[in-house]
Amino acid sequence: MSATKAVLYVEDAPTIRELSALALEDAGFEVVVAGNGTAALNALDDHAHTFCAVVTDVNPGPGSDGWEVAKRARQSNRALTIVYVTGAVAHEWLTRSVPNSRMLSKPFTPARIVEAVSEYVCAAGNK
Repeated sequence: MSATKAVLYVEDAPTIRELSALALEDAGFEVVVAGNGTAALNALDDHAHTFCAVVTDVNPGPGSDGWEVAKRARQSNRALTIVYVTGAVAHEWLTRSVPNSRMLSKPFTPARIVEAVSEYVCAAGNK
C-alpha cells in the first residue's frame, strides 16, 4: 500500500461507502474501506502509517465514533487529513476545533469527497 495516496474510508451506509470509494479510486487514491468504527480502528492498527487521509462518518455504526477514529489516526500522524461526513448538524465539529479537517454534510456527491481529500491532502503537504 502506497503511503502517499492511501485513504481510509469509514462509513456504515454501503451505497455511500461504495460510491465514494469508487470515486476516490478513480481519482488515483488507494482506498481501504471500513463499515464501522471497530473495523476502522483495526485498519489503523494494521496500516496507520500508510494513510494520507481518513474520511469518516461521525457516527459510523458499531464501535468507536468518527471522533475516536480520527483521534487514533492522528496519534500516528498529527498532520493527517481528516474529512468528517455526517447526516446530522455539524455544530459539534465546530466546538471541537479539529485542525486540518473538513466537515461534509450528507447528502453529498462522490466528487465532493474527492475534492475534500485532494484539497486538504495537497494543502497539508501529504500528497
